[in-house]
Amino acid sequence: MARSRSRKRLAFLFFLTILVGLTLYLIHTFEPKLQEHFLMGMEPSKVAAGQKTFEMVITIVKVILWMIFAITIVRALATIIFGTIFRLRRGYEAPALVRNIFSIVAYLTSFVIVFKSFYPEVGLGALFTTSAVLGAIIGLALQDTLGNFFAGISLHSDKPFQVGDVVTVGQRTGVVESITWRAVKVRTFSNNIVLASHTSVSREAIDVFPRDNLNARIVFFNTLYTDSPAKTIHIVREAVREADNVSPKITPVVRIRNFGDSSLDWEVKYWLTDYAKYNDTDALVRQRIWYAFRRARINFAFPTRTLHIERQPKTDEAQVDGSGFIERLSAVDIFAPLSNEQMAQLAAASVSHIFAPGETVIRAGDEGSSMFVVHNGRVSVQISDNGRPRMVATLHEGDFFGEMALFTGEPRTANVVALEETEVLEIDHQAMKQLFDTNPDLVDSLSHIIAERRLGLTAKTENAAESEEESEGIISAIKRFFGFD
Repeated sequence: MARSRSRKRLAFLFFLTILVGLTLYLIHTFEPKLQEHFLMGMEPSKVAAGQKTFEMVITIVKVILWMIFAITIVRALATIIFGTIFRLRRGYEAPALVRNIFSIVAYLTSFVIVFKSFYPEVGLGALFTTSAVLGAIIGLALQDTLGNFFAGISLHSDKPFQVGDVVTVGQRTGVVESITWRAVKVRTFSNNIVLASHTSVSREAIDVFPRDNLNARIVFFNTLYTDSPAKTIHIVREAVREADNVSPKITPVVRIRNFGDSSLDWEVKYWLTDYAKYNDTDALVRQRIWYAFRRARINFAFPTRTLHIERQPKTDEAQVDGSGFIERLSAVDIFAPLSNEQMAQLAAASVSHIFAPGETVIRAGDEGSSMFVVHNGRVSVQISDNGRPRMVATLHEGDFFGEMALFTGEPRTANVVALEETEVLEIDHQAMKQLFDTNPDLVDSLSHIIAERRLGLTAKTENAAESEEESEGIISAIKRFFGFD
């Protein structure tokens, strides 16, 4: 469309230039005959005055025609330079302010050349000097206009934004449509046109979102405290990254913004391919999150108030309902000697903990008197290798760790880190001691199993006698730790 207009403008200017040039040629060729025809029939006493009148009129006509000729040439050059060449090199037309400055300078130069060609005896310097007072008056009258003009020059030199960029000026946000010598034309997202003068623009703090840049947006949402954060992050990230106009070059960022009164407050940050469509994209992202939550059975939070009524449990009542843990603990080999009743008692005393991906469950060197069973998820067992963590094992559901701290009170020997959202069951020293107090025979059974597990790692490098001695030492340590010596 823009190229078609440029071609039509050039064609019209070309035609007008030829027409004016032909007129000047005809005047120059037939000037003597026109003068002769003009003076024909005049009295001899009036011929001189008539000749001067003819020369004055013909000169004025020539000056006008030459100025029209110069104007057409300047406009044609401006169209070629700023409408065609500039577009080919930059991909868009030059700002109107640059075109206007070029035209004003070219018009003034053309006027001086034409005027001095026909009136060499007139001094333009004297003319401008005598009009200084008039110029001052005009300058004061055009103070705002000149301020806009020079502010526009400053904006063009700094180039804070270009046509097609999204800008926020004051309370208005929209797409820059043009930059004239007087104002910036912005089309808002309500399809209104706002003309912001260069003076006001230069005084405002301007937010610029370049059209060739990946600009970010943030959408807020919330979930219930009971919904898994790790699951929420994964679900929202995948839902947002597949939305239209969301750039695939940068992965969306999902993070907890705040702990609200009745909800986890979240934000998702993503980058747009076309920022001018951010309103539609924000709406689409919210829609995608809603559908993703429905599929994953994640709930949005509503303002709620929860009343907790605490009652003191009876001494013979289990403090924790461990029925859901019995099956998991039954699969742990060191608890094989326990009866069903004892297993239920141990499960009721177990405490569940949930760890996020990357969180440390236990740390090497820490004191402890409990062990852990992986109920859901996976953990990594890591030791220090020249100051760097090295993974030596991955434990899955049903595996356990930290048993030596429970049975002997030894410090932790390795770091255990959650690889994904992981639930572990913690069994502490007091829970095991209650079992041993009610059934002392369990001490020997469990002690032998723990000793065999501990010695399994070194059985290949030690003889049987040394292994038996170490087994007896471990059993003694267990009994001593539980006070059965």
